[in-house]
Amino acid sequence: MKDKTNFKSQRRLLCQSLPILGTMSVLPFSLIPNNMTQEITQAINSDKSIIGQYGPQLNALRADQQGKWSYLNHKSKDVEQWKNKVLPMVKELLCMPETDFQPKVRILRKFTFDCLDMEELEWEMAYGRKTKAIFMKPQNATGQLPAILGLHDHGGNKYFGHRKIIKTSNEDHPLIEPHQNEYYEGIAWANAIAKRGYAVLVHDVFTFGSRRVMYQDISDISWGDCKITNHTDDQPENPEQIKIYNQWAGEHEHIMAKSLFSGGYTWPGVTLYEDQLALSILAARSEVDAERLGCAGLSGGGLRTTYLGGMDDRIKCAVCVGFMSTWRDFMENKSYTHTWMTYTPGLPNKLEFPEILSLRMPLPTMVLNSDQDQLFTLEEMKKAIDLLQSNFDKAGFGDRFQGHHFPGLHKFDKEMQAVAFDWMDKWLQ
Repeated sequence: MKDKTNFKSQRRLLCQSLPILGTMSVLPFSLIPNNMTQEITQAINSDKSIIGQYGPQLNALRADQQGKWSYLNHKSKDVEQWKNKVLPMVKELLCMPETDFQPKVRILRKFTFDCLDMEELEWEMAYGRKTKAIFMKPQNATGQLPAILGLHDHGGNKYFGHRKIIKTSNEDHPLIEPHQNEYYEGIAWANAIAKRGYAVLVHDVFTFGSRRVMYQDISDISWGDCKITNHTDDQPENPEQIKIYNQWAGEHEHIMAKSLFSGGYTWPGVTLYEDQLALSILAARSEVDAERLGCAGLSGGGLRTTYLGGMDDRIKCAVCVGFMSTWRDFMENKSYTHTWMTYTPGLPNKLEFPEILSLRMPLPTMVLNSDQDQLFTLEEMKKAIDLLQSNFDKAGFGDRFQGHHFPGLHKFDKEMQAVAFDWMDKWLQ
């Protein structure tokens, strides 16, 4: 006779999984109630994903769909107790570079544009080339200001980094304007929020802009028709060559990810390390109130917000735009639309993707998604926001989280910016 306790637990797992997983029957059909068999059969017959039947069926094998480290699985409501246990384990999986390197910041030039005082900066890194960045604040502002670390997007455009979300002159590169038009409704959002009374720093992160992989540094890999080297005044930035470079850089991501894994690193870990260094540089400035720091970004910037906001409590307010869904969505539907910057091996079995951001509870957090975002499925985006709300509600801080959906494709347009900036003002100004 079969173990009834085991049967009940398996049946409960199956019933919980069916609406989401649709295929992997934990029990033999002979043990499943008749009113369930038709639903299971239909699910198996329609079993499709971007990796075929492997997607739903492997997903069904995950013993705890919510993740073993989920706050919702934590018996106590004590958020700090949960964080003290989970944060070190997540950090271990991220495999960040271990170094006590302290960057020395150099000011390349100071200037005023768009009613903002600006500085062009650069700093050395423990590896790779120098990072370039722009710091800005309202013209003639005095005293210590709240500050935002602006996190630029990916956008399949790795030749550019910080330049994608700022404006420093009336003559942008011809590829910047269409990028800002497509994703930001023509607005340099870092400038826009600085004008509201913030100090803002935007830097190039790993493999973007000044931190991109350079032609003269590569061995044994064909660059095809890509002729880009370091940009100098004698070598104008050719739009056609930049497009070729971006195509090459997209393909090179697979190589970079494998090499990072081989070195004992992860892409999210390296990115987080660099973003935390930039945050330290911002916090150390005399114009900045280090107790009022925020971060925000679209797409790859939203991804960076998730990791930075979740792992660093110096971020007092975080706004993730256009990058909030579930690991299931990535696994079965949309991994091919996303960068290797997303994936931390082993983490999906422990913690759902949205709960990386839950690690910042009770600090204020906002998520903005677009209903027709081609990079995610609407159902999983909604599940992710619901999960975050459930976490904040359980912790007793439901008013410190907001999740919103907007019509349209992948974007951070004027309407969304207004909502995000008002949220920043509420908690930082």
